[in-house]
Amino acid sequence: MPIHPTAIVEDGARLADGVEVGPFCIVSKDAELGEGVRLLSHVVIAGKTKIGARTIVHPHAVLGGEAQIFNNNAPQARLEIGSGNVFREGVSISLGSAKGHNLTKIGNNCFFMAGSHVGHDGVVGDNVTLANVVSIAGHCELGDGAIFGGAAQMQQFGRVGKGAFVSGLSGVARDIIPYSMAIGLHALHGGLNLVGLRRRGLPREHIHAMRAAYRMIFSEGAKIADGARAAAARWPDVPQVLEMTDFILAPAKRAIAPARDRSAADESE
Repeated sequence: MPIHPTAIVEDGARLADGVEVGPFCIVSKDAELGEGVRLLSHVVIAGKTKIGARTIVHPHAVLGGEAQIFNNNAPQARLEIGSGNVFREGVSISLGSAKGHNLTKIGNNCFFMAGSHVGHDGVVGDNVTLANVVSIAGHCELGDGAIFGGAAQMQQFGRVGKGAFVSGLSGVARDIIPYSMAIGLHALHGGLNLVGLRRRGLPREHIHAMRAAYRMIFSEGAKIADGARAAAARWPDVPQVLEMTDFILAPAKRAIAPARDRSAADESE
């Protein structure tokens, strides 16, 4: 278990086999590092933070810092991180908060690029990518495979569904449905993430059904929820359509983002 002589590993920290702690790292007494975790240098693992196997943390990342809330008092707050993740330089992820669930949770095989941030009580799925300086506010939920372009920002209590793509410099103030693209300073739906759908190997007939469902959901002059109910009834055997409609109809703090002008949305092959 190589621990650099300049590193500080507090008594009580639990380190599995194969953990590497590089120069000038600090590991909290309440931390737990899984097998093969690597802290390259100048990394801070604070608070009650659990990190899964084979995760790599690059310099100046801070994982498990206290939630950024005035008058926060959360002695039970935790951060749980899955396995196989990569956190690049300067990434920060906060603990949960007493006003939330006392838990921030990151899935497996995520890739967080330099300067990205996930706030307190966030729930991030597997295979999520955050490009440089993406900022995810507190209480947000990101579905499996979601991708954020550089410097995108997300407001608290928001949701981004499975397989969705948020373009760089976008501001997400309303919920983004699964498998879609979100574009703009105040992000709107800009069609389906067709490149991502093809990479997933979905059957062509499923993609056609999803495109038709998208048009139904965002029909001009219709309520989004009504369109979602109609789409669920029309394509009950297409799981991805039901994921989209279930997401829309689920209880949520924020409204679903509307679509851009239909003539510009979802027309590329």
